[in-house]
Amino acid sequence: MHQLRYFAKVAEFGNVTRAAEACHVSQPSLSQQIAKLERELGQPLFERLGRGVRLTDAGRLFKRYADQILSLTEDACTRVADTPDSGRLILAAIPTIAPYFLPAVLTGFARECPKAQIEIVEDTTANILRLLAEGDADLAILALPIQAEHVHTKTLFTEELLAVLPSSHALAKRPKVGLKDLVAEPFVVLNEAHCLTRNTMSFCERHAASPLITSKGQQLLTVLELVRLGQGVSLIPAMAVPKGRDKGREYRSLSGDRPSRTIALAWNRMHYQTQLFKRFVQFLSDSPH
Repeated sequence: MHQLRYFAKVAEFGNVTRAAEACHVSQPSLSQQIAKLERELGQPLFERLGRGVRLTDAGRLFKRYADQILSLTEDACTRVADTPDSGRLILAAIPTIAPYFLPAVLTGFARECPKAQIEIVEDTTANILRLLAEGDADLAILALPIQAEHVHTKTLFTEELLAVLPSSHALAKRPKVGLKDLVAEPFVVLNEAHCLTRNTMSFCERHAASPLITSKGQQLLTVLELVRLGQGVSLIPAMAVPKGRDKGREYRSLSGDRPSRTIALAWNRMHYQTQLFKRFVQFLSDSPH
């Protein structure tokens, strides 16, 4: 492991002296270990270039494996240590939640557990459920309903879906908008991979309404921009409404039954739950939303 760490540092700095300083060892000692590693592999890993070095073809190939080994070793040590205020947690979230909800959550949790490392994966619900099943994500923040084997959910909160209209639209002059009026207009939605679209269409179907979808986007920002340009209207989560005045767009609650979505934590109950995992779940459960 020492040889791999020394090799990785030399590859990073391209300089043996700086690598030795970073590893807190003498330069001769580090050079001896690199030479020993090269003898064991039967291949030179570095080309010597005056005061610096660069990887050979064999060195570049070996570095790919060395990086994986070092990363896995660090992850294994973190999980074995298993403390509630340090370690690594892979948190997945759908795109209609991640940029709006996670910044405040991560900032607050970082104040409580500054040593904890939270890695974020942003993807669609179907892909996130696959990550949970394969153990490539520890925890996810999704919109219900979720149907997947071995996935446990814990409800966090429910939020309203608001109508978003161009500021110049006649409906924007009303304090509330009816669903029948809204679906009479061209509709802009996310593509079918996003659960927000399924949520929107399900709500419309329950009320015998059928919106005319004229545009589909990959990101919520695209949907909002198309609305601003007068390409249609839409329903978006309350958390996605920009703070302060939003030039070019207006947001309204629907009259009568209001559409909403329920946000929940999800995890694979068949996988080991670290103390850090449990602390993060408790933090989210206790936080105001």
